[in-house]
Amino acid sequence: MFTLRVFTRKPTGKNYPAALGNSVHFAVCSDGKETVLNQDYGILFAKAKIKEDNTLDERGIRNPLVVKKDDGYVIYAEVIDKEGQPVASGEESIIAWSTKDFVNFEECSADAVGPEASESIELPDELFPAVSERWIPLEVKSVSVPEDVRVDSLKELKDIRVRVIYSDGSEDLKPVYWSIESLRDMGNRRYRITGHMQAIDTGFPLTVGLADPVIFLYEGKWYYIATNDNVNDIGLYVRCADTVDGLFTDDVETKIILDYDEERGLCQTFWAPEFHVIGGRLYILFAVSNKNWGPQCHMMRLKKGGNIMCAEDWEDPIRVKRMNDHFLTEDGITLDMTYFESAGKAYLAWSYRYGIGTPKDTGSMLYIATTDPEKPWVLTSEPVLLSRPLYGWENQSGTINNEGPYALISGDTVYLSYSGGDACGPAYVVGYLKVKVGADLLDISSWKKEPTAVLHLQSVEGILGPGHNSFFYDMDGRLMIAYHAQERDKYNCRCSAFHRVHLSASGFPLLNVVGERDLPAEMSDVEMEFTIL
Repeated sequence: MFTLRVFTRKPTGKNYPAALGNSVHFAVCSDGKETVLNQDYGILFAKAKIKEDNTLDERGIRNPLVVKKDDGYVIYAEVIDKEGQPVASGEESIIAWSTKDFVNFEECSADAVGPEASESIELPDELFPAVSERWIPLEVKSVSVPEDVRVDSLKELKDIRVRVIYSDGSEDLKPVYWSIESLRDMGNRRYRITGHMQAIDTGFPLTVGLADPVIFLYEGKWYYIATNDNVNDIGLYVRCADTVDGLFTDDVETKIILDYDEERGLCQTFWAPEFHVIGGRLYILFAVSNKNWGPQCHMMRLKKGGNIMCAEDWEDPIRVKRMNDHFLTEDGITLDMTYFESAGKAYLAWSYRYGIGTPKDTGSMLYIATTDPEKPWVLTSEPVLLSRPLYGWENQSGTINNEGPYALISGDTVYLSYSGGDACGPAYVVGYLKVKVGADLLDISSWKKEPTAVLHLQSVEGILGPGHNSFFYDMDGRLMIAYHAQERDKYNCRCSAFHRVHLSASGFPLLNVVGERDLPAEMSDVEMEFTIL
């Protein structure tokens, strides 16, 4: 048996405001040692109340309790408003979640809390592996070098991978930089060689003043595009290099491919550009405003045979429309559009917000619709509301955000990552919406929102406010996440970074297996014997 404890955490200002502290936190105690789960970040949050005018009334919790019930467990908590006071009469004063494994949770009926409920509970050891995999950062347990390696030449050594095994039983095959200078002849065409594995850790900041990053491979070249805060978010700037690392050298080729143009209504908020190949053609999806502030989703297509780095090779931007030939909105802003395909269907997802800067601010909301890859700037279904920033980690520091969606299809699941909370502050985060491949993606009941952020200010040492991400595979086939975070000490701005995504034993894409967790320095040097045929 092991013990699980539930509690709330005292707020610590902007880094961990009340909207985060007033949530259910978990800790486990085994063999006399207590470990706080999810890196001391809340796991269960009360949902905000949606008011009659479609704005949100924040909610939090206090005094959480846990109890064994039927064939599972229930966590109870008192509901409080944003001032920390019990909710007004007439509202549900108690919230409850049911779970069987403390990984998956469902809100349930908040019936009377009996005296058997307490702040801690003993759980069977069989639950610990799943709890540990999901909520405790992984550690490297061993490194396995391949045996009986046979190659035709030394050139083939670059394709040899070393198996790194983690605490949940998951693995990663890592490339090795083999040292030819260390080669030793053992006779009979057998050799011994040493090598070095390097963790994927780009350091931070990778680039300064560039947010919402996308790294993209197209026709043998790597490209990087981002919101350029250094020029007040005016213009689309692209970098090109032969390698991913080459995108971030001092002498990298950079070109502006779309500039300020009043005649075309391209004046401000050139936000969140993304490369996507749609229907065999390359597009950039982005938001832009005319002279009157109000970003709206646009697409820009590369001319056939065109050069990405040449402004003249791009067609005029087109504003995205609904089926009825009307724009996505006439009374709010739209931004952060992304494209993906699943089970033979094409989808657009984006963020919509009404009343920003007024008492009628709805907060930014995620919408999804189908489209035709041959004419992707026109929806082929009505937009469906997918998610609102109802949880405290999505709605804090006065910032009410669900934005920056980007799809990752892994196994049988579509993970739609998105960002929430303070887009320009330390508590910005990445969350997941999940749906099974083949399900009806326009049916909101098919989707499940993860209860808490999957990348936050405590996920990676030294990284505050990670968010607005994209995914890509590097030349070695490793899945990466690119994102921006806050650099507050030297530059005081949003800066880009990327690191590896690790699939846990259950296939969940973890975003906190970085640096020493990915590969400790003391385990990075390896030795291998091989035969040259």
